[in-house]
Amino acid sequence: MPGTKEIRSKIASVKNTQKITKAMQMVATSKMRRALERMRRALPYAEKMRNVIGHLTEANPDYRHPFLVTREPKSVGIIVISTDRGLAGALNANVFRQTLYLMREWQAKGAQPSLCLIGAKGLQFFRRLATPIRANVSHLGDRPHVKDLIGTVKVMLDAYRSGEIDRLLLLNARFVNTMTQRPTVEQLLPIEAMDTESLQEHWDYIYEPEAAQILDGLLMRYIESQVYRGAVENVASEMAARMVAMKAASDNATKLITELQLIYNKARQAAITKELSEIVGGAAAV
Repeated sequence: MPGTKEIRSKIASVKNTQKITKAMQMVATSKMRRALERMRRALPYAEKMRNVIGHLTEANPDYRHPFLVTREPKSVGIIVISTDRGLAGALNANVFRQTLYLMREWQAKGAQPSLCLIGAKGLQFFRRLATPIRANVSHLGDRPHVKDLIGTVKVMLDAYRSGEIDRLLLLNARFVNTMTQRPTVEQLLPIEAMDTESLQEHWDYIYEPEAAQILDGLLMRYIESQVYRGAVENVASEMAARMVAMKAASDNATKLITELQLIYNKARQAAITKELSEIVGGAAAV
């Protein structure tokens, strides 16, 4: 059994760690509320853009944008959103596991995957693999901005235009609730039809000045809005996962302190009993 001094040192160390985990839990809780608010503000715009662009796939324009044309998939680009920091439970591990599964699925179909990584943890994980990394960006902070994502996203869009990739997918942690964050895959390109039942058989929008110019700008904004929505939602998921992980760490520290306190009391009692036995033995010898 370890000595009482050593046990006291362990108890003090665990208490110091518990103070840190509790502080991190409170910080994550505060940041999660703000991240959820940003996510709620970003969702309506992203959803409206998704509806409008989804309708364009069923239109009959004179100009057909490359983002609306479906090609045989020979190469697939995957935008993976992860966190910059750890201590977020299994959030990143689940995203990476889903990414590997998705890569194997497309490889089985004969398509070669390539990656665009948003977040330092994703870069640390995937750069060890042989999969090509076309672009990456990290350290966006707790409040990502569209301007920080434009360059990285444009690399993948240019690759799609040139025919280097035939599918563009987005994978991020979807915020379900505080306890659940689920990796979700969304196809960005080619754009899939949406809400087609209420549309007429032959129709189109009226474009001013030109369809090519309008569609090019509109579709670029659409892709950026979807990636931004994914980045904001991933921040909310990160803060929720970190809050839960730090709460679990604090609870485990409390249990460990209780166990160490019990061991300390037993060791102290054993030491006192030993001293009393030595005193009684010495008195008897006299």
